[in-house]
Amino acid sequence: MAITVPRRQLFIGGQWTEPVRRNTLPVVNPATEDIIGYIPAATSEDVELAVEAARKAFTSNNGKDWARATGAVRAKYLRAIAAKVIERKSELANLEAIDCGKPLDEAAWDMDDVAGCFDYYADLAEGLDAKQKAPLSLPMDTFKGYVLKEPIGVVGLITPWNYPLLMAVWKVAPSLAAGCTAILKPSELASLTCLELADICREVGLPPGVLNVLTGLGTEAGAPLASHPHVDKIVFTGSTTTGSSIMTSAAKLVKPVSLELGGKSPIVVFDDVDIDKAVEWTMFGCFWTNGQICSATSRLLVHERIADEFLDKLVKWTKNIKISDPFEEGCRLGPVVSKGQYERVLKFVSNARNEGATVLCGGVRPEHLKKGYFVKPAIISNVTTSMEIWREEVFGPALCVKTFSTEDEAIQLANDSQYGLAGAVLSNDLERCDRVSKAFQAGIVWVNCSQPCFCQAPWGGTKRSGFGRELGEWGLENYLSVKQVTQYISDEPWGWYKPPSKL
Repeated sequence: MAITVPRRQLFIGGQWTEPVRRNTLPVVNPATEDIIGYIPAATSEDVELAVEAARKAFTSNNGKDWARATGAVRAKYLRAIAAKVIERKSELANLEAIDCGKPLDEAAWDMDDVAGCFDYYADLAEGLDAKQKAPLSLPMDTFKGYVLKEPIGVVGLITPWNYPLLMAVWKVAPSLAAGCTAILKPSELASLTCLELADICREVGLPPGVLNVLTGLGTEAGAPLASHPHVDKIVFTGSTTTGSSIMTSAAKLVKPVSLELGGKSPIVVFDDVDIDKAVEWTMFGCFWTNGQICSATSRLLVHERIADEFLDKLVKWTKNIKISDPFEEGCRLGPVVSKGQYERVLKFVSNARNEGATVLCGGVRPEHLKKGYFVKPAIISNVTTSMEIWREEVFGPALCVKTFSTEDEAIQLANDSQYGLAGAVLSNDLERCDRVSKAFQAGIVWVNCSQPCFCQAPWGGTKRSGFGRELGEWGLENYLSVKQVTQYISDEPWGWYKPPSKL
């Protein structure tokens, strides 16, 4: 399928702007390994220009043009962006699929979610107007008080490559709804649709500087953005290692951060399930988006009474997954995003085998695909809790398996992780599901499913999976500062100090 990759520049202050150093990075189609275009490579000089543009937009007309405009004004722009995303859905989905390798059907679904996210936060922006000056109940009748919710300021948004546009919009939509101005730095491995978002913002007339988009390397663009003294908050989705570096940088300026980091989430399958249904949810939980999901339920805990039958069916279903170019009809697993990621996944599987685990299937290149970063989904059994495959995030289509005999053992194994992003429990006993949901040390729990995500529900983790919540009303609060205003309303003097004697 011939797809034209638009040649874009950086988007700063509402205009396409060539990088100061005129550097570029190649765009590689992970299904063919061919270079299909180039993106601009921003550096610290471009970050300076973007921060200046964002700060100017935030303070323009004493904030009345954006930051202090009504939520209804901002909502009009968000809805216009949503409408444009739907209008350009096919084009955006094609670019997403060719850029990051996810199946076209998934990319198209992402675009619906992108538009839905903008519409949802348009509604919340309007609702924000009614919540301003919420009265406080005070214990002294000589005072009255209220609360204002104000935009934090200029925010830096650093996003990953697995959901290039959707993960960006999880940050862009609420930050703009709140009245912030933003600098978006998408992953250098998949930036095309974020540049098209900039074009959509230009088309709908978003005020210059409200959203700026800088593509480039994390070390050359992300790091100077995170450490910039005039960026008021950093919101990051990505690896725990990079998140830790961002925290360190922000701490020097006492700058707030929100972090959504790695995961090694469990899926616990009890012996009372419909096995076929549970097998499919187990596959979806780990192999959706080519296995590149921070919340992937990549540690399967299956009750010992059904383990043999379950694994037999799981292997058969997994071998039946259509692995192909993302644009082939019926594709359900495309390539991982890059050569580096491809080699990483293969190394994890190889290490598991060397440590004594059994690779039931996958973990190698499909025989029919000679080029591209394709990996057959791997199922790995006979795993111990000390193995790398149990403890570390693969970020690829690799599922490790352990059995359990009791509910308490399942919970202990599920929580045996430095991460705490998500967890899933599958059982027909809903009281048991409720107990396990409460016992999971995770920010997200799925019952009798895995991976559903709705922009109305909070998203985020515990432990080394980060802190802060995106999506829902919590996502909007991420970008708001709370100010209390208290007024003395008595006609009487305060009377604390004795007045000087009259002469």
